[in-house]
Amino acid sequence: MAKFTKVTHPLVDHSLTILRNKETGIAEFRRHTSIVSRVLLLEATKQLAVVSQPIETPLGPIDGKKLEDKVVVVPVLRAGLAMLFAVQDFWETVSVGIVGMERDEKTAQAHEYYRKLPPISGKDKVIVLDPMLATGGSLEETVIALTGKGAQNITLVCIVAAPEGIEHIRKSCPDVSIITAAVDDRLDAQKFIVPGLGDFGDRYFGT
Repeated sequence: MAKFTKVTHPLVDHSLTILRNKETGIAEFRRHTSIVSRVLLLEATKQLAVVSQPIETPLGPIDGKKLEDKVVVVPVLRAGLAMLFAVQDFWETVSVGIVGMERDEKTAQAHEYYRKLPPISGKDKVIVLDPMLATGGSLEETVIALTGKGAQNITLVCIVAAPEGIEHIRKSCPDVSIITAAVDDRLDAQKFIVPGLGDFGDRYFGT
C-alpha cells in the first residue's frame, strides 16, 4: 500500500487558510502556494542520501555533505508548474520532466496531451508535483508514464487531497508515496474537491 504522509505545520495551516479563501488575490495566492510547496518538498526530500564532502570555510576545514541521489521533479501541467517554481527557488539544477494532463469536464477522465521526460533510472528519486489530488486519474496516468521510463521510486506531492483520490492511488499505484498538506471531505458530483480551494490553475494563473 502507498505510504501516506500528511504534513502538519503552523505555517502550512496559515497559508492553506489564505489559499482556500475565495477573496485571496493572485499575488497572495502565488506567495502562499510557494510557502506550502517548500514545506512539502522538504518533507519529500528528507530521506535523500548524502556523501561526505571536505571543504574549507574561511576559518578552517570541515566535512560537509553533498547530495548523492539523483532527483527528477515532474510537474503535471498546468497547475504543477506552480509548485515547480518553488523547487527552483532553492534547487536550480534539479532535473525536470513535464507531463501534460487535461480533464474532460463531462467525464472527469484525464488524458495526456504532452510528455517530455529526462532519462530516468530505477535508482533516481522521482517527485511528481500536482497541487490537487482529486480522483487520482491524472496522477495514476503520470505514474504509469514514469514507470514505463524506468522509475521505481516515486513520490506524489499535493497541496490538497480528496479521500477518493488517495484511495485510488493506494489501489492502483501501491508502491508510490503520497505527501499532502490537507485531506478534505469528499469530491462533489463534478469531481471537484470539497471544501477545496476552487480551480487551482485558474486562481494561480489568473485565467
